[in-house]
Amino acid sequence: MDNYFVTITGVSNYYDKKPFEIGRVIRLTKDYENEYDQDAIKAELPYIGTIGYVANSPKTVFKGTQSASKMYDKIGDYTYAYVMFITHSSVIALVVSPEHIEKADNQEYPVVKAQL
Repeated sequence: MDNYFVTITGVSNYYDKKPFEIGRVIRLTKDYENEYDQDAIKAELPYIGTIGYVANSPKTVFKGTQSASKMYDKIGDYTYAYVMFITHSSVIALVVSPEHIEKADNQEYPVVKAQL
């Protein structure tokens, strides 16, 4: 899988930008039950749940990032993303395949195990 960037939007509908920090790994999961967007992909963290969605509208997808619709068929049920930038309203994350992520026994969040 090629690496590419996505915009995480809708964060103000959940916990705002509080759960996000540069370098944090988040899980991107297809939201099969979303009645508004058949290509919806939610951003999640352990213990918290949904913290936003991968942007899918021309108004919310930042230039240089991919929409949820463009990445939907490139992933399985889920993948991971590495938070790279936090803006005034959204988060930019680098999508990485599950093979590049590991969860150590003593860590709350997964970490990137290979250099991107």
